[in-house]
Amino acid sequence: MNDPRQEEAEFPAQYAEAGAPAGLWNRSDIQVKTRELAGMLTSSEEVRIFQQAERQIQGHERIQTLITTIKKKQKEVVAFEAMKNAKMAALIEAELSELQEELDGIPIVGDYQEGQVEINGLLQMIVSAIHSTVSEKIAVEKGADSPPSSCG
Repeated sequence: MNDPRQEEAEFPAQYAEAGAPAGLWNRSDIQVKTRELAGMLTSSEEVRIFQQAERQIQGHERIQTLITTIKKKQKEVVAFEAMKNAKMAALIEAELSELQEELDGIPIVGDYQEGQVEINGLLQMIVSAIHSTVSEKIAVEKGADSPPSSCG
């Protein structure tokens, strides 16, 4: 019996032997490469910094209390809005604003949020690169200079 990992690695070679264009990949091959890319991302400096900030936040008693209180207050606002009690909803929203301000004023929270932004930026960069590369290849292979302006 063959080793499945070796079979996965030979898929492109099998396609070439069958007369398929070089570089043809199947879904399984793409999933393997996706996992490799995900592994690279999780090993990046951005993710390491984010995870460190996340651990610090999880271990920070005041931050955890603020998060719990904010979630509770958000539910209260929704409940008062559902009961059409705008005065109480506004009062609690003011409290929420103060709690959020306090939370945002804690430096590690800023580091955590900055890490989220950096990781999202990295993911967006990857998605954009894949999108533009695939779009270019599809347009070139079909011989289209630009998308048609109409269907008729």
